[in-house]
Amino acid sequence: MAAFPFTTPVIRAEALDFYLGQGYYRMHQDLFTCRFLPLDDALYTVHWLRVVLSEVHYGPEQRRLLRLNERFTTIIRPFHLAPEYEALYAIYLTSITFDAPETVEAFLLAGATHNVFTTSVLEVRDQGQLIAVGIFDSGARSVAGIMNFYHPAYRKYSLGKYLMLLKINYARQQQKAYYYPGYLVHNYPKFDYKLFPCLAATEVFESATGRWLPFSWDTVAAHSAELLADWSDDELELDNQE
Repeated sequence: MAAFPFTTPVIRAEALDFYLGQGYYRMHQDLFTCRFLPLDDALYTVHWLRVVLSEVHYGPEQRRLLRLNERFTTIIRPFHLAPEYEALYAIYLTSITFDAPETVEAFLLAGATHNVFTTSVLEVRDQGQLIAVGIFDSGARSVAGIMNFYHPAYRKYSLGKYLMLLKINYARQQQKAYYYPGYLVHNYPKFDYKLFPCLAATEVFESATGRWLPFSWDTVAAHSAELLADWSDDELELDNQE
Protein backbone atom coordinates (compact mmCIF):
# COMPACT_ATOMS: atom_id res chain seq x y z
CA MET A 1 0.00 0.00 0.00
CA ALA A 2 1.21 3.49 -0.87
CA ALA A 3 -0.03 6.69 0.76
CA PHE A 4 0.37 10.45 0.43
CA PRO A 5 -0.19 12.43 3.66
CA PHE A 6 -1.29 16.04 3.28
CA THR A 7 -0.18 18.93 5.47
CA THR A 8 -1.69 21.74 3.35
CA PRO A 9 -4.99 23.32 4.52
CA VAL A 10 -6.91 21.96 1.52
CA ILE A 11 -6.03 19.56 -1.28
CA ARG A 12 -6.67 21.38 -4.56
CA ALA A 13 -9.56 20.14 -6.66
CA GLU A 14 -7.31 19.44 -9.65
CA ALA A 15 -4.90 17.47 -7.47
CA LEU A 16 -7.71 15.26 -6.18
CA ASP A 17 -8.80 14.61 -9.78
CA PHE A 18 -5.25 13.59 -10.68
CA TYR A 19 -4.77 11.14 -7.82
CA LEU A 20 -8.22 9.58 -8.25
CA GLY A 21 -7.31 9.07 -11.91
CA GLN A 22 -4.17 7.21 -10.81
CA GLY A 23 -6.07 4.74 -8.66
CA TYR A 24 -5.66 6.57 -5.35
CA TYR A 25 -8.43 7.12 -2.82
CA ARG A 26 -9.07 8.82 0.48
CA MET A 27 -8.19 7.23 3.81
CA HIS A 28 -8.74 9.57 6.78
CA GLN A 29 -6.75 12.69 5.77
CA ASP A 30 -4.42 10.91 3.33
CA LEU A 31 -4.63 9.43 -0.15
CA PHE A 32 -3.65 5.79 -0.59
CA THR A 33 -3.69 2.99 -3.09
CA CYS A 34 -3.30 -0.77 -2.84
CA ARG A 35 -3.38 -3.78 -5.12
CA PHE A 36 -4.00 -6.57 -2.63
CA LEU A 37 -6.33 -7.20 0.29
CA PRO A 38 -5.81 -10.02 2.81
CA LEU A 39 -9.18 -11.53 3.72
CA ASP A 40 -10.07 -14.79 5.45
CA ASP A 41 -6.43 -15.97 5.42
CA ALA A 42 -6.21 -15.48 1.65
CA LEU A 43 -4.79 -12.76 -0.59
CA TYR A 44 -7.21 -11.08 -3.00
CA THR A 45 -6.59 -8.51 -5.71
CA VAL A 46 -8.05 -4.99 -5.60
CA HIS A 47 -9.56 -3.30 -8.67
CA TRP A 48 -10.39 0.42 -8.60
CA LEU A 49 -13.56 1.63 -10.30
CA ARG A 50 -14.97 4.82 -11.75
CA VAL A 51 -18.21 5.72 -13.49
CA VAL A 52 -18.14 7.87 -16.64
CA LEU A 53 -21.04 10.18 -15.89
CA SER A 54 -21.80 11.13 -19.49
CA GLU A 55 -22.46 7.45 -20.23
CA VAL A 56 -24.79 6.72 -17.31
CA HIS A 57 -28.23 5.41 -18.25
CA TYR A 58 -30.37 3.95 -15.49
CA GLY A 59 -32.12 0.65 -16.07
CA PRO A 60 -35.29 -0.78 -14.48
CA GLU A 61 -33.63 -1.59 -11.13
CA GLN A 62 -32.19 1.88 -10.69
CA ARG A 63 -35.41 3.64 -11.75
CA ARG A 64 -37.46 1.43 -9.43
CA LEU A 65 -35.21 2.29 -6.49
CA LEU A 66 -35.46 6.02 -7.21
CA ARG A 67 -39.27 5.76 -7.35
CA LEU A 68 -39.40 3.66 -4.17
CA ASN A 69 -37.51 6.29 -2.18
CA GLU A 70 -38.86 9.49 -3.70
CA ARG A 71 -41.06 10.05 -0.63
CA PHE A 72 -37.92 10.71 1.43
CA THR A 73 -36.44 14.20 1.58
CA THR A 74 -32.79 14.78 0.71
CA ILE A 75 -30.42 17.67 1.27
CA ILE A 76 -26.74 18.21 0.51
CA ARG A 77 -24.65 20.39 2.79
CA PRO A 78 -20.94 20.97 3.54
CA PHE A 79 -19.51 18.38 5.89
CA HIS A 80 -19.35 18.96 9.61
CA LEU A 81 -19.09 16.29 12.27
CA ALA A 82 -22.63 16.37 13.66
CA PRO A 83 -23.69 14.31 16.71
CA GLU A 84 -26.74 13.21 14.69
CA TYR A 85 -24.43 11.47 12.19
CA GLU A 86 -22.51 9.69 14.94
CA ALA A 87 -25.75 8.49 16.54
CA LEU A 88 -27.03 7.03 13.25
CA TYR A 89 -23.65 5.46 12.49
CA ALA A 90 -23.59 3.75 15.90
CA ILE A 91 -26.95 2.14 15.10
CA TYR A 92 -25.71 1.16 11.64
CA LEU A 93 -22.65 -0.55 13.12
CA THR A 94 -24.86 -2.96 15.08
CA SER A 95 -26.28 -4.32 11.82
CA ILE A 96 -23.19 -4.97 9.68
CA THR A 97 -21.03 -8.09 9.44
CA PHE A 98 -17.75 -6.52 8.28
CA ASP A 99 -15.08 -4.55 10.09
CA ALA A 100 -15.53 -0.77 10.13
CA PRO A 101 -14.19 2.16 12.17
CA GLU A 102 -16.07 2.78 15.40
CA THR A 103 -17.14 6.34 14.58
CA VAL A 104 -17.58 8.73 11.66
CA GLU A 105 -14.73 10.77 13.12
CA ALA A 106 -12.42 7.75 13.09
CA PHE A 107 -13.42 6.98 9.50
CA LEU A 108 -12.86 10.49 8.11
CA LEU A 109 -10.54 12.40 10.44
CA ALA A 110 -8.78 9.89 12.72
CA GLY A 111 -7.88 12.62 15.20
CA ALA A 112 -7.16 15.39 12.70
CA THR A 113 -8.59 18.77 13.59
CA HIS A 114 -8.88 19.97 9.99
CA ASN A 115 -10.37 18.32 6.91
CA VAL A 116 -8.12 18.87 3.87
CA PHE A 117 -10.74 17.57 1.43
CA THR A 118 -13.75 19.40 0.03
CA THR A 119 -16.35 17.17 1.61
CA SER A 120 -20.14 17.22 1.44
CA VAL A 121 -22.88 15.30 3.23
CA LEU A 122 -26.05 13.98 1.64
CA GLU A 123 -28.80 13.53 4.23
CA VAL A 124 -31.88 11.38 3.65
CA ARG A 125 -34.80 11.95 6.04
CA ASP A 126 -38.17 10.33 6.60
CA GLN A 127 -40.56 12.93 8.04
CA GLY A 128 -37.62 14.73 9.61
CA GLN A 129 -35.86 11.65 10.99
CA LEU A 130 -32.34 11.10 9.65
CA ILE A 131 -32.30 7.64 8.09
CA ALA A 132 -29.24 7.70 5.81
CA VAL A 133 -26.04 9.67 5.28
CA GLY A 134 -23.76 9.70 2.25
CA ILE A 135 -20.41 11.46 2.43
CA PHE A 136 -18.38 12.40 -0.64
CA ASP A 137 -15.41 14.50 -1.73
CA SER A 138 -15.41 16.80 -4.75
CA GLY A 139 -12.65 17.63 -7.19
CA ALA A 140 -12.80 19.88 -10.23
CA ARG A 141 -14.12 17.10 -12.49
CA SER A 142 -14.70 14.26 -10.05
CA VAL A 143 -16.78 13.13 -7.10
CA ALA A 144 -15.49 10.35 -4.83
CA GLY A 145 -18.04 8.49 -2.74
CA ILE A 146 -16.38 8.01 0.65
CA MET A 147 -18.94 6.73 3.13
CA ASN A 148 -22.57 5.56 3.25
CA PHE A 149 -24.55 4.45 6.28
CA TYR A 150 -28.23 4.11 7.15
CA HIS A 151 -30.73 2.98 9.74
CA PRO A 152 -31.10 -0.82 9.60
CA ALA A 153 -34.88 -0.51 9.99
CA TYR A 154 -34.91 0.84 6.42
CA ARG A 155 -32.91 -2.01 4.92
CA LYS A 156 -35.63 -2.88 2.39
CA TYR A 157 -35.12 0.53 0.75
CA SER A 158 -31.52 -0.31 -0.29
CA LEU A 159 -30.36 3.06 1.00
CA GLY A 160 -26.67 2.33 0.37
CA LYS A 161 -27.35 1.87 -3.34
CA TYR A 162 -29.79 4.78 -3.28
CA LEU A 163 -27.09 7.06 -1.89
CA MET A 164 -24.81 6.06 -4.76
CA LEU A 165 -27.47 7.10 -7.26
CA LEU A 166 -28.04 10.39 -5.45
CA LYS A 167 -24.31 11.14 -5.51
CA ILE A 168 -24.19 10.39 -9.23
CA ASN A 169 -27.20 12.61 -9.87
CA TYR A 170 -25.57 15.45 -7.95
CA ALA A 171 -22.27 14.98 -9.79
CA ARG A 172 -24.04 15.12 -13.14
CA GLN A 173 -25.89 18.27 -12.11
CA GLN A 174 -22.51 19.80 -11.23
CA GLN A 175 -21.21 18.75 -14.67
CA LYS A 176 -18.53 16.48 -13.27
CA ALA A 177 -16.95 13.86 -15.50
CA TYR A 178 -16.41 10.93 -13.11
CA TYR A 179 -17.81 9.31 -10.00
CA TYR A 180 -15.37 7.12 -8.06
CA PRO A 181 -17.05 4.50 -5.82
CA GLY A 182 -13.83 2.83 -4.58
CA TYR A 183 -12.75 -0.71 -5.40
CA LEU A 184 -14.09 -4.19 -5.77
CA VAL A 185 -12.20 -7.41 -5.00
CA HIS A 186 -11.78 -10.26 -7.47
CA ASN A 187 -13.67 -13.38 -6.38
CA TYR A 188 -15.02 -11.63 -3.27
CA PRO A 189 -18.61 -10.51 -4.04
CA LYS A 190 -19.14 -8.35 -0.95
CA PHE A 191 -17.88 -5.31 -2.88
CA ASP A 192 -19.79 -5.97 -6.11
CA TYR A 193 -22.63 -3.60 -5.12
CA LYS A 194 -20.42 -0.77 -6.43
CA LEU A 195 -21.35 -1.92 -9.94
CA PHE A 196 -25.05 -1.26 -9.31
CA PRO A 197 -25.45 2.28 -10.74
CA CYS A 198 -24.58 1.51 -14.38
CA LEU A 199 -22.34 -1.34 -15.44
CA ALA A 200 -22.02 -0.03 -19.02
CA ALA A 201 -20.63 3.30 -17.74
CA THR A 202 -18.15 1.71 -15.33
CA GLU A 203 -14.40 1.55 -15.93
CA VAL A 204 -11.71 -0.40 -14.08
CA PHE A 205 -8.14 0.77 -13.50
CA GLU A 206 -5.28 -1.28 -14.91
CA SER A 207 -2.41 -0.46 -12.58
CA ALA A 208 0.33 -1.92 -14.81
CA THR A 209 -0.40 0.56 -17.61
CA GLY A 210 -2.23 3.34 -15.75
CA ARG A 211 -5.21 2.98 -18.12
CA TRP A 212 -8.91 2.93 -17.36
CA LEU A 213 -10.65 0.16 -19.31
CA PRO A 214 -14.34 -0.61 -19.87
CA PHE A 215 -15.40 -2.87 -17.03
CA SER A 216 -15.79 -6.58 -17.62
CA TRP A 217 -15.19 -9.56 -15.37
CA ASP A 218 -12.78 -10.95 -17.96
CA THR A 219 -10.68 -7.77 -17.70
CA VAL A 220 -10.70 -8.02 -13.90
CA ALA A 221 -9.72 -11.70 -14.01
CA ALA A 222 -6.84 -11.02 -16.40
CA HIS A 223 -5.58 -8.11 -14.29
CA SER A 224 -5.87 -10.21 -11.14
CA ALA A 225 -3.80 -12.99 -12.68
CA GLU A 226 -1.10 -10.47 -13.67
CA LEU A 227 -0.99 -8.95 -10.18
CA LEU A 228 -0.73 -12.35 -8.50
CA ALA A 229 1.96 -13.48 -10.92
CA ASP A 230 4.00 -10.33 -10.22
CA TRP A 231 3.51 -10.82 -6.48
CA SER A 232 4.67 -14.45 -6.72
CA ASP A 233 7.77 -13.37 -8.65
CA ASP A 234 8.57 -10.74 -6.02
CA GLU A 235 8.12 -13.27 -3.21
CA LEU A 236 10.38 -15.74 -5.01
CA GLU A 237 13.05 -13.07 -5.48
CA LEU A 238 12.91 -12.20 -1.79
CA ASP A 239 13.25 -15.88 -0.86
CA ASN A 240 16.31 -16.20 -3.09
CA GLN A 241 17.88 -13.13 -1.49
CA GLU A 242 17.39 -14.62 1.95
